[in-house]
Amino acid sequence: MALVMGIINVTPDSFYADSRAATTADAIARGREFFDIGADIVDVGGESSRPGAVPVSLEEELIRVIDVITELAPHGRVSIDTTKPEVARAAVAAGATLINDVGGELAGVAAELEVGYVLMHRQGDSATMQADPHYADVVAEVFGELERGAAEARALGVKELWLDPGIGFGKTVTHNLALLAQLDDLVHRARALDARVFIGTSRKRFIGEITHSPDPADRLEGSLATAALAIQAGAELIRVHDVRSAVQLTELFSRPIEEVTL
Repeated sequence: MALVMGIINVTPDSFYADSRAATTADAIARGREFFDIGADIVDVGGESSRPGAVPVSLEEELIRVIDVITELAPHGRVSIDTTKPEVARAAVAAGATLINDVGGELAGVAAELEVGYVLMHRQGDSATMQADPHYADVVAEVFGELERGAAEARALGVKELWLDPGIGFGKTVTHNLALLAQLDDLVHRARALDARVFIGTSRKRFIGEITHSPDPADRLEGSLATAALAIQAGAELIRVHDVRSAVQLTELFSRPIEEVTL
């Protein structure tokens, strides 16, 4: 059964307004609720990684996330979404057991601290990644880079490894769809490296462009559809804003059809 990771954005500028926690108390309450309704992991982030996001200082990011992680860690598994090694270290000290690294440079930290690691592919950074994303062959290049990064992470000593193709991070709609269509290939490659596949499509812009939904609030159905496609291809962790709906989705996938009675 695929795992569900609920998103906690302790930020004022994440792209989906309803995902923003205005205060530490709000973030803690939301994380507790996510665990109560079935989230396997809660992912806490204090710096938006959306296209055009303004960087946050180390001090501010720490203020945003550490108390939240400290309070949530006794209730379930907590992940830290960061690109900063200092934040990753402090988060693990506070109780996080998974580093969700959109920058792709924290494998050594994860290995040293003996925690899980999510390696994500991204072309460019938040300021540049959606300016003009281009690939000769997006599937071959993204999957190949993830394979190389996975081998490096293993060599550093990472034991729990997740590979994320980075849907929406330096990709056009066509790129995103091509990666999703060939996701079973990434699953096969990941398993050869004793790794698993992690997918985050929730409420992203490419869904809005396909469904003519400029407001992220109107993208639930597309989010669930792409999550279902990912699970069908073999992804074992989906990162979502809508935990209750995603948990129901994974529960349906976990039931063999012959067991369902009408």
